[in-house]
Amino acid sequence: MPPKKNTDYVTVYSTDTGRICGHCGQPQAACCCRKHGQATPVPPPMGDGVVRLMLETKGRKGKGVTLVTGLPLAEVKLRELAKQLKSRCGSGGTVKNGVIEIQGDHRDTVAAALSKQGYRVKRAGG
Repeated sequence: MPPKKNTDYVTVYSTDTGRICGHCGQPQAACCCRKHGQATPVPPPMGDGVVRLMLETKGRKGKGVTLVTGLPLAEVKLRELAKQLKSRCGSGGTVKNGVIEIQGDHRDTVAAALSKQGYRVKRAGG
């Protein structure tokens, strides 16, 4: 049975039952769709094959953040790559919505590391 949907949202938590499966609408303890592999996996984002590097300062109080977009990787592989890049740059960072964010301006270092791994890299945004 599909979840009961309002026009814009699906309930994922209820104070009565706790967490609710977003796929079948059942409480997570009673959810059987993930156990039987019926939940559809989220495909990795597909782009034009070019990895883009940007420096963003908006909303960060003037601090620069290197953004890496356009990587055709699943979430787990994206996190592994982010860990490698953060280690290489000696900086912190995160993965949000399929975009790797590395604190500071590390575009040259990231471009060299990604080119070595076989990605086509382009600097974007000035």
